[in-house]
Amino acid sequence: MTEDDLNAPDQTHDTGEELREHEVRTALLDLLAEVGAVTATEAASRLGYSSGLCSFHLRQLARHGYIEEAPHSGGRARPWRLKRHTPTGSGPTEEQFGDLARGLEDESWQRWLTQRDEAPSDWRHDEAFSAVAYLTPEEMRRVAGAIRRALAPYQDREQRPLARPDSARPVALITRLFPLLPQTTDDADQD
Repeated sequence: MTEDDLNAPDQTHDTGEELREHEVRTALLDLLAEVGAVTATEAASRLGYSSGLCSFHLRQLARHGYIEEAPHSGGRARPWRLKRHTPTGSGPTEEQFGDLARGLEDESWQRWLTQRDEAPSDWRHDEAFSAVAYLTPEEMRRVAGAIRRALAPYQDREQRPLARPDSARPVALITRLFPLLPQTTDDADQD
C-alpha cells in the first residue's frame, strides 16, 4: 500500500452505498473481532501496516457503521471496537453488520477447525452445542436475556486487559436464536 492509496479519495461517500471490501479493512475487522478494541497504532503494530493507513480505514469503517469508538479515559489514544448491536433499532446498517458478523463468525470457526492442533493442549477443545426448544417469542427473549446475563461478568475484560486472568484468551461466544420455519414446497423441490 502506498501513500497515494492512503490519500486517494474513497469511492463511497455517505450516499448509502456499501463500503467495498478491502484487505486492510478486512484485517481490521478480524482483529477487532479477536481482541475487542484497538487504536490505529496498536492495529498497525499487529497487522504490519502504517498507523496512518489503519487510522484511515478505521474511520471509513466507522463512517459506514461497522465500528465505533470504544470508551476510553481521554488522551490522544482513540480505541475502536465493533459496533454494538442494539436490539431496538432496525435498518440496513444493522442488517449489513449482522451479515458481516455472521461471516466473521463462520470464518473464525473454519480457522479454528483447521488450526486446532496448533493450539496449546489446554485449548484444543471447544464447547459447541445446539438444541431445539419449543418457545414462545417471549420465552425466546428470556433465554437470550439469560445468556447475556451469564456473560455479563466477563464483558469488562474486553476494555480492561488487567482484569483478565493470565490464562484467558479471546473466545468466540456465538448464540443464534431463531424460529425454525416450515420447509416450503420450493425448498422440497431443490432436494
